Amino acid sequence: MSHYSHYPDYDVLSLINEWDDHTKEIVLKRLGPFPEPQFLEEKEVKMLRLIAKHLCYENRDDIIDWIIYFLDQRLKSNIGEHQRKSSLPQEKILIREGLKATDEATAQKYGKNFISAEIKEQFEILSSMQQGKAPMIPRWDSILQKELFDKLLDIMISAYYSHPTIWSEIGYGGPAYPRGYYRIELGWTDPWEPRRPGADKK
Repeated sequence: MSHYSHYPDYDVLSLINEWDDHTKEIVLKRLGPFPEPQFLEEKEVKMLRLIAKHLCYENRDDIIDWIIYFLDQRLKSNIGEHQRKSSLPQEKILIREGLKATDEATAQKYGKNFISAEIKEQFEILSSMQQGKAPMIPRWDSILQKELFDKLLDIMISAYYSHPTIWSEIGYGGPAYPRGYYRIELGWTDPWEPRRPGADKK
């Protein structure tokens, strides 16, 4: 899997001295190393790493490490969810039971668990879950597969696009605190923001 950037010479961390100490600490922690998971179990971590590679189309271990840490910290927290349908269980239950259901659905269709499945088979299971068409198993009666897929996608993509390496690849200038952004009009950039090669300067 190759990684292409419109900003090949840009590194958001080159701007780190423009950030206050608290912001530096928050951003640099995303680079690892990370402690052992406190909520997720070993098999769950293995499954979630594979799922993250599919949903984020990403194979770099350092970024997957951050996604798993982000997810683990969120699930171990006792802070309430910002919003949840009344018909859904808590996200920590949704994900834990949902991973069991994903494993069982994979076994029903392919005769093997999700971790042992081929990449294409894993992708097909996730794709069918997104559409609510995964092989029917009893556990889906309490865990809604589309909602499980959407929850994992939401959390993992949020973590993915909060990693400094991804910021650099998409040309995002980072927190810019306390300096701030000034040129906020469409198509305009501050002098320190990256520009794609050949792009007009504004």
